[in-house]
Amino acid sequence: MRFMSIVTSSQPQQQPTPELLEAMHRLADREIKAGRMIDNAGLMPLTTGAQVRVADGKLSVVDGPFIEAKEVIGGYAISELRSKEEAVALAVEFMQLHKDHMPGWEGTCEVRAFAGFAGQCPE
Repeated sequence: MRFMSIVTSSQPQQQPTPELLEAMHRLADREIKAGRMIDNAGLMPLTTGAQVRVADGKLSVVDGPFIEAKEVIGGYAISELRSKEEAVALAVEFMQLHKDHMPGWEGTCEVRAFAGFAGQCPE
């Protein structure tokens, strides 16, 4: 099964500590070598992004930063794993690195399975 882990935080975006970066690289290297991690990356600040919206039947493009953003996606990982439990265990390990190497940081790692094919939405 393929999963996406999405890390969000309501705190101002901050640069990871060198220790956290090193620990994340070790975890990613291990998972890539084992054939479980397909892709991962941190995302640039909101100031560099844009949103394409449809509202009231109109399409608009808004450049960042986005004033109404309450939580910001800081990064993601895509993994090929046997189960949701395995995906959650990997997310717990990843978030433990943040707890250990960035005291005071708060955030969430959401784990979601990919649908098997277009139009399939598991409940």
